[in-house]
Amino acid sequence: MSDLIAQAATFATQAHARIDQRRKYSHQPYDVHLKAVAALVSEVSGDPHMIAAAWLHDTVEDTPATVQDIERNFGADVAQLVDELTDVSRPSDGNRAERKRLDRQHIARASVRAKTIKLADLIDNCRDICQHDSRFARVFLNEMEALLDVLHDGDERLYRRARKVWRGCHEKLSRQAHQESDETVSGEAGDFGVTYEQQRALRHFTEAFKAADIADPLPSFDAATSVFAASEDMQAGGWVVAGVRDRGLVSGYLQVDDLTDGSCRDHRREFARGQLLHGDASLSDVIQVLTRYDCCFVTLMGEVTGFILRAHIQRPLVRMWLFGMITIVEMNLVASLHRSFPDDAWQSLLSEERLQKARDLQEERLRRGQTSRLLDCLQFSDKARLLIEDEHSLARLGFPTKGSAKRIIKALESLRNNLAHAQDIVTHDWPQIARMTRRIEGLVLWHSIDEE
Repeated sequence: MSDLIAQAATFATQAHARIDQRRKYSHQPYDVHLKAVAALVSEVSGDPHMIAAAWLHDTVEDTPATVQDIERNFGADVAQLVDELTDVSRPSDGNRAERKRLDRQHIARASVRAKTIKLADLIDNCRDICQHDSRFARVFLNEMEALLDVLHDGDERLYRRARKVWRGCHEKLSRQAHQESDETVSGEAGDFGVTYEQQRALRHFTEAFKAADIADPLPSFDAATSVFAASEDMQAGGWVVAGVRDRGLVSGYLQVDDLTDGSCRDHRREFARGQLLHGDASLSDVIQVLTRYDCCFVTLMGEVTGFILRAHIQRPLVRMWLFGMITIVEMNLVASLHRSFPDDAWQSLLSEERLQKARDLQEERLRRGQTSRLLDCLQFSDKARLLIEDEHSLARLGFPTKGSAKRIIKALESLRNNLAHAQDIVTHDWPQIARMTRRIEGLVLWHSIDEE
């Protein structure tokens, strides 16, 4: 194994382990999947950059690492491959089908090397999903078939193997005697009986805050400006990025760490299409861009005018918005529990001490003239405990096991507590922030947060 591949394996394994990411069904450490994909790629190619990218293919999508992190550690070629393998769809792009269409267009434009890695990824995921989840497998196989139509110029051997695996899984599902319901597994709003109150709250929080609300103006330099002068100004202003102007218009950007000698033109980076957002874009879209890139750039009337870093997510407006997102998730959780436990039948599952705390809070709210159900007065951790103990609620909200539910609940509680106590949420909670905002617009956090 080359040094590059070994370093990529270590980097990816540690990145996924830090967020305790596991395979959805077997609950094995996530590097089991990464190792399998890398092994498939190594069977058809000795290219160390491809094998390294196979190890790293989910790192940008699932962990706090960005494309720039991959470039700094493994070079531009590996970073380009990982970028090609990372989904580009955003929460505002529509339902699952529309998002998958956009991601399929993205991989269709990718290099042959990236398509070969994608084939290996599909093979391993297909085997796992078809073995453990026949209901979702039907959706996955349809999506895989559409992907294979744009991956035909990847490695021929892996393409044939992917087709064979697809056919085998399709035949297996066709032979199954039992028929499951036709209910959608796309995870769109309405799966869980969303109330009018939830819809109104969701609409407010997804529309009220925009990228322009948190963006800083982008400083810029003429392309002919010397690196020395630009670096001096950037350090004085505390800027880590700045625009580069050609004929008065910003055509690219600088990163202060790149500046060595020459002019700004010599160090100009092109804007990636996925880095650019209109000022009216949602904060969910901002966070998805920052999951892939170090910096998100904001446009106004077609011109790049502002920038957003992950540090901006620490600002009060964004923290308030995130707390609102968690509140909507909690509302959805309560609605599910209320359906699962009519007439407060859940009370037998909690200790008398926890019940008394809820009764005391309910009594105080009633004293103030507020309408309040006992279930609403439970602590978040108590509501989560009820969810975990009730198999019906677990199934409705898409958790395959109690273990997967516990991990997601723990991550949400961490984010909620760090928001409440003004702690650093970017360092500690970024993966959870990214996943929650990716799913929240369709109220599907609980259904598919641990998917794929």
